Amino acid sequence: MLHSGDLPTGLEEITSPATLRTVTADELSSALPGADVLLVWDFLSDAVRPAWPAADALRWVHTASAGVDRVAFPELLESEVVLTNSRGVFDVPMAEYVLGLVLAFAKDLPGTLRRQDRRRWEHRETERVAGRSAVVVGSGPIGRAVGRVLAAAGLRVELVGRVERDGDPEFGTVHAAGALDGLLPVADFLVLAAPLTEQTRGMIDAAALARMKPTARLINVSRGPLVVTEDLIAALADGRLAGAALDVFESEPLAESSPLWELAGVIVSPHMSGDVLGWRDELAALFADNLDRYRSGRPLRNVVDKARGYVTTDSATPDSVTTDSVTTETATPDSGSTA
Repeated sequence: MLHSGDLPTGLEEITSPATLRTVTADELSSALPGADVLLVWDFLSDAVRPAWPAADALRWVHTASAGVDRVAFPELLESEVVLTNSRGVFDVPMAEYVLGLVLAFAKDLPGTLRRQDRRRWEHRETERVAGRSAVVVGSGPIGRAVGRVLAAAGLRVELVGRVERDGDPEFGTVHAAGALDGLLPVADFLVLAAPLTEQTRGMIDAAALARMKPTARLINVSRGPLVVTEDLIAALADGRLAGAALDVFESEPLAESSPLWELAGVIVSPHMSGDVLGWRDELAALFADNLDRYRSGRPLRNVVDKARGYVTTDSATPDSVTTDSVTTETATPDSGSTA
């Protein structure tokens, strides 16, 4: 288990009777030989790839996050090792967080708090949420949860996925990624909840931002590299975009010198949109269930399609039947996330 700090409780009970080794990034290479399962508890760590040559028995890697971009390096992707993620843990918390951000923008809650700090009484009018348009990019569990919550608040939701699908029971049509350009001009809120892949990296650039209304707001709770940061800063500084709520960034933590800290209309949070009380226990419980499935040869939950970079089905059958050694690279995970 790869970690850098806080560990989930009850690890020995979860992994028993397997041999459990908890290691930090610099210890991973020496611990991997002989291990057939790796739990990447510190999903922000890049330690797995350099340690990969020492993995002589790995059959399954599980990451304590929804996104798998940190472990989706060619050597793992081209191997027979099964990769699973923590899909399902963060859906509702992230959807609630996005709704909070939408309301914060519409009701100018940051402005109210700033005035309160200065003891300044200044009456203003705020915006309606009902009837506004939200374009949600990402049709997986997180994106769908976001769409449901926003629709319940009265927003008109357009959901964008990889391919177009008609007859969706909740959203009618799920738009293909290629339709995003045509949806941007009508979006009052653009919510990014898509996985980081080669197709989504840099998808919100200067050209995309230029298609958006100057009154629109961008909300990113997925992965920072979906947005070209310099282009976003320029659009915000020039008044071509009304605001942005950013929970993820191209480089984390966000540098103190970044203009995003002080730009008007920007809400910065430290990769926390899915982190609610008890989330670590939920992550551990999901891994425990999968470990039980692994031992008994049953289909694992959340098997990642390594060609696409995300889970496309609810399960897949692993080759392994028993586990003798579990190595966990553990750290206090920051969600995400992912969302």
